[in-house]
Amino acid sequence: MKIILMGPPGAGKGTQAEVLTKELNIPHISTGDMFRKAIKEGTPLGVEAKRYIDSGKLVPDEVTVGIVKERLAEPDCQAGFLLDGFPRTVPQADALENTLNELRMKLDKVINIVVKREALLKRLTGRRVCKGCGATYHVVFKPSQKGDQCEQCGGELYQRSDDSEAVVANRLNVYEQQTAPLIEYYQAKGLLLNIEGSDSVEEVTRKILQALGRE
Repeated sequence: MKIILMGPPGAGKGTQAEVLTKELNIPHISTGDMFRKAIKEGTPLGVEAKRYIDSGKLVPDEVTVGIVKERLAEPDCQAGFLLDGFPRTVPQADALENTLNELRMKLDKVINIVVKREALLKRLTGRRVCKGCGATYHVVFKPSQKGDQCEQCGGELYQRSDDSEAVVANRLNVYEQQTAPLIEYYQAKGLLLNIEGSDSVEEVTRKILQALGRE
């Protein structure tokens, strides 16, 4: 089964990707993993991507698409894959479709995990980190039994600057602006499956597998 997994920051996409790839016995392919693999192996596209990354620039679409094509052409992807973090734009989606056509593959479904904005803000702004040992807590889902202190070392718990409400809200705005056209794109192709992601990890997995006809 050849799947794209989409979802906003805080939707639990990483957790679902890990569970689904085991359930469906397909490789989890993320953009970051592909870049690291290509760079480590020193492929021509990997070398080019590293040049952009090292200079703090965005990797151009043609390089990213080339690396995606290299990865999807590998033997473990022939029976299926779960693509995570790509495509992010409609031009990338068009390029992916062309790549799949060249590889004689066809996308089966696009899973879009949907969570209300208020719930996402609560999830993403609730993280607290220990200044002493780096242990991670969450004010709602995993609070410290010692209040504002770490259970392990007694260190002070604090909120990282990138977990502030303003920063998180901006991340969500960027995601929504970027992916809205992509959601419409796959909806028009009849590939989109919107899955409510506010439930437990197990329940969200169950709903995804049911929608895929694999429960």
